[in-house]
Order: sequence, then structure tokens, then C-alpha cells
Amino acid sequence: MIIKVILEPSEEGGFTAIAPSLPGCISEGDTKEDALKNVREAIELYLEPVEDDQTFSPNSEIVDLAV
Repeated sequence: MIIKVILEPSEEGGFTAIAPSLPGCISEGDTKEDALKNVREAIELYLEPVEDDQTFSPNSEIVDLAV
């Protein structure tokens, strides 16, 4: 899976990495490499299934809704 990440210098030094397609998924690092490593971990945790995720019944359906 490819997720676009915005990498920008932080005013305090270091770098901030933001995954805009995953609201709230942001990380930082002292170097670009650290920031990317940290945001990769944040993305993995963001996408990790949680035990209390709702399971759907077999007769459920997915509907696209324009808003």
C-alpha cells in the first residue's frame, strides 16, 4: 500500500511528517529519515485492526453516498 506523506521542516528543528489521507496521523523526527520511520509506525498503528471494531452481519451492504 502506498500512502502519500507530507514532509516539512519544523520551526523548532527537525521534521514533521503528515499522512493527509489518515486524519490525525502525524509524527516528527530529528531528521527526514527519523520522521519517515516514525510516521510509518504511526500509519501501521492507525491501520491496525482493533478488537472492538464492529463486525457486520452477512446481509450488510456497502453503499456509496455523495454528500
